[in-house]
Amino acid sequence: MAPGDPATADAVERFCLAYLDRVADRVAILKPQSAFFEALGWRGVKVLSGLLAEARSRGLLVLLDAKRGDIGSTAAGYAAAYLEESSPLRADALTINPYLGTDTVEPHVAAAEVSGSGLFVLTRTSNPGGRDYQELEAAGRPVFEHVAGSLAPLAKRLVGPETGYSGLGLVVGATYADESRRLRELRPDALFLVPGYGAQGGTGEAAVAGFVRGPTGRLEGGVVNSARGLSFPEGSGDDAASWERAVDGALDRAISELGEATA
Repeated sequence: MAPGDPATADAVERFCLAYLDRVADRVAILKPQSAFFEALGWRGVKVLSGLLAEARSRGLLVLLDAKRGDIGSTAAGYAAAYLEESSPLRADALTINPYLGTDTVEPHVAAAEVSGSGLFVLTRTSNPGGRDYQELEAAGRPVFEHVAGSLAPLAKRLVGPETGYSGLGLVVGATYADESRRLRELRPDALFLVPGYGAQGGTGEAAVAGFVRGPTGRLEGGVVNSARGLSFPEGSGDDAASWERAVDGALDRAISELGEATA
């Protein structure tokens, strides 16, 4: 089916809702990737809107992976699209690309202050090419450390009174455990969004390397993401029953491994 075919959007919607049925009572957060829905045109965006609303109606938090990054009125437009109570694509949190500087982040923080939304800023990403810029030395420190430090004043505006964590978090890949620990030293108030676990090679232990012991004695301080490893797990067949079994099995293994890693 072609991306613009109405049947494609219908099929994607059925798949997403079937996936939501498998995981809704076993996970805390759903993280859709906006690009895959945008690739289907307006019908795909409509499917995304419905999925976000359905997930939130089931009590899940929704973290939209859109990696928006711009300034001024354009950044304010992104915030209006995703972070406000009346947003047509309302999400509980949004990923942001900080390449244009802190004035990229400011409009999103302003919206989050009103709506109680969260933000995750790309800092030390899990992809191999992340080192091309993020590891460059500037004034004696790698760029990713400068990014984390520059966000500290903005992060204070989104600190939760009960936990002490800020709603302005960092994206920190599971494939870089040492850097994750260093970023925790720099930003003890930051929640981490940790991609790279599972399909990209990150282990449960590496994924929580930047977490800290909380009041319960378990490690806390972020969200570990598994996308392909759960939605298209190894062992998926061409029929619904085998796919369901594979998803359930992959989720069992992820919960077990991460549970052990945070104990």
